[in-house]
Amino acid sequence: MVALLTTLTYGLDNQTALLALLSIYVGGVYGGMYTSILLNIPGTAASAATRWMAAMAQKGQTGRAFGLATTSSLIGSAIGMVFVALLSPMIAKAALQFTSYEYFLLALFGILISGSLTSPELAIKGWIAGLFGIWLSTIGQDHMQMYPRFTMGMHDLDNGIDVVPVLIGAFGIPQIMSVLESKMKMKSMNAKSIGKLLPDMKTMFKNSKLIGSSAVTGVGIGAVPGIGEDIAAWVAYGIARKTSKKPETFGKGAPEGVISTSVANQACVGGAMIPLLSLGIPGSPPAVMLLGALMLHNVAPGPMLLKSNPDFIPEVTAILFAAALAMWVCGMILSKQVVHILRIPQTLFMPLIAVLCVIGSFALGMRVFNLYLMGVIGIISYFFMKLHVPIAPLVIGVILGPMADTSLRTGLKTTGGSLMPMIERPISLVLVCIIVMIICSQIPFVNRAIKNLFSSVKNRLATS
Repeated sequence: MVALLTTLTYGLDNQTALLALLSIYVGGVYGGMYTSILLNIPGTAASAATRWMAAMAQKGQTGRAFGLATTSSLIGSAIGMVFVALLSPMIAKAALQFTSYEYFLLALFGILISGSLTSPELAIKGWIAGLFGIWLSTIGQDHMQMYPRFTMGMHDLDNGIDVVPVLIGAFGIPQIMSVLESKMKMKSMNAKSIGKLLPDMKTMFKNSKLIGSSAVTGVGIGAVPGIGEDIAAWVAYGIARKTSKKPETFGKGAPEGVISTSVANQACVGGAMIPLLSLGIPGSPPAVMLLGALMLHNVAPGPMLLKSNPDFIPEVTAILFAAALAMWVCGMILSKQVVHILRIPQTLFMPLIAVLCVIGSFALGMRVFNLYLMGVIGIISYFFMKLHVPIAPLVIGVILGPMADTSLRTGLKTTGGSLMPMIERPISLVLVCIIVMIICSQIPFVNRAIKNLFSSVKNRLATS
């Protein structure tokens, strides 16, 4: 959603564009729950876990489901906003102490963790996508010696690959192709069956502990680079089910499932903003597009921006709060009217979305070459999707590639080619250890050895 609607903000000033982009982000994460409740079809990846709310609609509790989901989303947004205001300045202050090697390791960590968590069945798929994204980011003249790399004699590639066509191609084109391929049509739904839309505050107070744990889960997962709201919702749902006194009711219309997923979804938005604002590293796929859009408006998030513009975080916090309130009001008032849109076959929207993708790619520099780039990246991403290779690490690689490339080469040049500073500084040493653990965790015999070690230790403790 952020990738498609970002094209509408090109003519806006920075303040208005920031307001529009953050509102699109918050509203896009929330909006996917409409089809999840009414049709049991997730409108977005973030709403995949909330499709269990359809069971409440089947029981005639559609209005209650909407009320719980909307109010939970507001609470999740508010808690995420608090974490943004508190943690972003602290992390940005610490990031000012980073050297080139820390930035390189941080970029590498972001790509590896994104690949591991978005492709849990085979993490190497995610890593391949991330490395492919890094390679794409190296195309063009390097920033240190201005030597052209991988341009194949094409002058259009001398300035490198623009981020926005890659983002639109990676997220927009595969969606268009998959919808047209499946020819999926949305079912009809009678808006009158929704009933009264009232927030069930009694249920909300009863599940206050669940709200707190789901919010912390959402913020924590959102702060990990490239993971996203969908994983946050699933993790929160799993925790809620394991800690529930009646786990058998989950998937059958349990209010706890509605609350946990909705709170985690919106709290993840705030969590994703923390590394984006403080380090310039997006915490989720929509935040990747948000970063690209901010760059178009000459806003480069990171520790230096927060130093030169200390009011930036308060502005973002205020906008997130206003967007959350607007989301709640629109959700409570417009739900019955929005449902009528679901009667329109989804395939009819695809030409309009394709036009937005073309406008967004072409508007950047008015270059026809960006349209070709968008198409190529879109086709590659479509086949990645068919092969169950996650797209998010690819985009994370394109975003973080220049930082990783420049930081590593600058560090090597500064230290005369020595890598020892990576293990001599505490922060870089911690990052190296985490990266080694991530890689080793995907090696089968290492996993077996760790499991055997833990089992032997457990047995010795039991016998003693």
